[in-house]
Amino acid sequence: MKIAVLVDIQNIYYTTRDAFGKQFNYRALWHALSQQGDIVIAKAYAIDRGDKQQEKFQSALKHIGFDLRLKPFIQRSDGSAKGDWDVGITIDALDAASQVDCLVLLSGDGDFALLLAAIKQKYACHTVVYGVPQLSAVALVNSCDSFINIDETLLQ
Repeated sequence: MKIAVLVDIQNIYYTTRDAFGKQFNYRALWHALSQQGDIVIAKAYAIDRGDKQQEKFQSALKHIGFDLRLKPFIQRSDGSAKGDWDVGITIDALDAASQVDCLVLLSGDGDFALLLAAIKQKYACHTVVYGVPQLSAVALVNSCDSFINIDETLLQ
């Protein structure tokens, strides 16, 4: 089975921190997924603030096997910040769905519910979402074929 993995890093970082006070274990995820098939596409999407701790994390993701996609952090004049990868993840997911048997999305963002519904309708691609149940949108949970609860086995 060919697998594509797309990770909304910001979403996973904040939901695992808020729910568990811990970080997500990407190496454990990679190990679990590689037991199910061949990971042929693996992309992780992040906002780049350019700090040393973040660069160390990004290097670790690359070492595991992820293609890291970065956008610069943008601070608006009113003090708010901008930076999300929803459109980029959507484009890559639609492209990947035609090449794989299973699309794995790590996010709790309900904006991806329409994306997964479209993938299921257009492609014969199984969709899996990993998320923190209490912090994942109901629409997203209902739109995928399988929802995997992030629990202690996927935390560090």
